[in-house]
Amino acid sequence: MNLANKLTVFRIILVIVMIIINFFNFPGELIGIPTKSWILLIIFTIASITDKLDGHIARSRNQITTFGKFLDPIADKILVITTLVILVENQKIPAWIPIIIILREFVVSGYRLIAVEQGGEVIAANIWGKLKTVTQMIATIFALVDTNKFADVFTKQMDIIPFLINLGTTVLMVACVIATIFSGITYLKGSKKILKDM
Repeated sequence: MNLANKLTVFRIILVIVMIIINFFNFPGELIGIPTKSWILLIIFTIASITDKLDGHIARSRNQITTFGKFLDPIADKILVITTLVILVENQKIPAWIPIIIILREFVVSGYRLIAVEQGGEVIAANIWGKLKTVTQMIATIFALVDTNKFADVFTKQMDIIPFLINLGTTVLMVACVIATIFSGITYLKGSKKILKDM
C-alpha cells in the first residue's frame, strides 16, 4: 500500500477515533470552549489535511491506484457525514442540514455510477460544488467549537467570541446548504444525456 492510500485509510481511522471521543466528556475548557470540542476539532482538521495531502501525493508521485480512486471519495464522505451527525447529536446544528447534504451526495454518486456505466462520461466540477466544499469545511470547524445551538445568535445575548462563532456557524451552514442544492441542480443539468437514456 502506497503512502497516499495509507493516508486515506488513516483518515477513516481518525473518523472512528472521533466517534469514540464523542462518547466521553473531558474536564476543563479553553476560552470557554469544552475540551472535547477542541479534541474533535483537532482530529477533524488533521483528517481534512490528509484529504488534500493524499491526492497531492498520489498525483505528484504517480501513485494513483484503483484502490485509491475507490476509497478516497468514500473516506471523504465518511468524514463529512460522521462529523455532521456528531454535531446533530450534540445539538450544534439541526438535522435538516446533514439530510440535505447527504441526499445530494446520494443523488450525485448515483448519477456518477450511471455515467461510468454508460461510457465514462465525466461531469466537471462547478463553482457551486467548490463553494459547497469550502463553506462546509469552515462551517464545520465553527460548529465544532460553538457552545450555542444553531442560530442562537438571533434569539439570545452572547459575549463577543460566542456571538462571532455562532454567527459564523449559522451563516456558513446556510451558505453550505444553498451551495449544496445549487451544485446538485447544476450537476443534474449537466446530466441531461443520462436522464434522456433512463
